[in-house]
Amino acid sequence: MTTSTTTLPGATTTAAPPLTQLDALESEAIHVMREVAGEFERPVLLFSGGKDSIVMLHLARKAFWPAPVPFPVMHVDTGHNFPEVIAYRDATVAEHGLRLVVASVQDAIDDGRVVETPGGSRNPLQTVPLLDAITEHRFDAVFGGGRRDEEKARAKERMFSLRDEFGQWDPRRQRPELWDLYNGRHKPGEHVRVFPLSNWTELDVWRYIERERIPLPEIYYAHERDVFARDGMWLTAGGWGGPRPGEVVERRTVRYRTVGDMSCTGAVDSTAATVAEVIAEVAASRLTERGATRADDRASEAAMEDRKREGYF
Repeated sequence: MTTSTTTLPGATTTAAPPLTQLDALESEAIHVMREVAGEFERPVLLFSGGKDSIVMLHLARKAFWPAPVPFPVMHVDTGHNFPEVIAYRDATVAEHGLRLVVASVQDAIDDGRVVETPGGSRNPLQTVPLLDAITEHRFDAVFGGGRRDEEKARAKERMFSLRDEFGQWDPRRQRPELWDLYNGRHKPGEHVRVFPLSNWTELDVWRYIERERIPLPEIYYAHERDVFARDGMWLTAGGWGGPRPGEVVERRTVRYRTVGDMSCTGAVDSTAATVAEVIAEVAASRLTERGATRADDRASEAAMEDRKREGYF
């Protein structure tokens, strides 16, 4: 048996151009955000002014354009943030008319909810104010910028990650995720952490920043800074209690691959002053950004997973 097809006179057929890697990642992230907006009552987007949260906010604006972003943004403020990042956060919130919720680690310390270790990082102390803010504002979905390439605990977490009534994560209770089918069901008091950038890599993030021309805080690019060496990393001097006696401050040309608390985020020696130069540098790197620059992940072999079980990002 033979079959034939007839083409109408003047009709033309053109195949849709294939999606690029960035197109596919963007489409997936936007789909996830729209699913959350349609399924949950009170979502919130974690926004610190770091590059991953900046990309998430950019995706949220594209997902709901021309309408405004239909949920607030939240920052868990340690009080030891880079001034450039806080300035960027505030300017972005004002520019786009966003509602900013700030959960303060200092307030939690003052209230006796957490205890600060002398000379230690405040990053691990973020869990309590984060969970307090989620409870106070009754958020049932929390967008986070975690990516699976960052760290092994994040590598095994689902895109929709259930948290129990205490905000805790149990890897054994993870649900299957087939194709683009996401299960957001949860009991009263529980909430879901949602990671739209799960399948992105650091290189994907930077290539997307380049394509979309997304501005970033200047500390992501090479600049001169007073730093000192600790545990194989260059930590910034001043503003949080460092350096310790015997630690020598140097003036170096550095940049930051990831941004967290000043007390635990190391700078890397770099002359990459443009997005293209950063992309070339990241492509040649053999260390993940957190592995190279985050002291809080070095507390133990399972430091990140232990914190996530307690309710961390």
